[in-house]
Amino acid sequence: MQREQASETILHASCVALAGQGLLILGESGSGKSGLSLGLMAMGADLVADDRVILSRTEKTIVASAPDTIDGLIEARGIGLLNASSCGPVPVVCVVDLDQTETARMPPLRQTVLLGHSVTLLLKTETPHFPAALIQFLKEGRQAER
Repeated sequence: MQREQASETILHASCVALAGQGLLILGESGSGKSGLSLGLMAMGADLVADDRVILSRTEKTIVASAPDTIDGLIEARGIGLLNASSCGPVPVVCVVDLDQTETARMPPLRQTVLLGHSVTLLLKTETPHFPAALIQFLKEGRQAER
């Protein structure tokens, strides 16, 4: 017997978008999800949702949006809730896991599954260019392994 996949869920996460492509940021509380989102927004990304993200499954993709109660708000630790222009819903093209650290200089292509769809998975790096690299990923993608 095959189990039916849920069509919607709410995650404790953040999500930003650039050029209509969503980047879902996962991690434990205090891992820097909002901070990374703020950095990406300073580089041109738009806020989709902070703290809670609604994920919906369509036939071809996963779509991220904000719950109405927090739409257009992002937490800046030590400052408070900030207003932000928000966009969405947007298709999620990548997941960043802040609870895992990338150790490989040229990491393998990784995938994770969200509501039955496979999505690119990137792990946190301890480099100052991490936010800039994520912006470039959203703009142009990543070269596939040969």
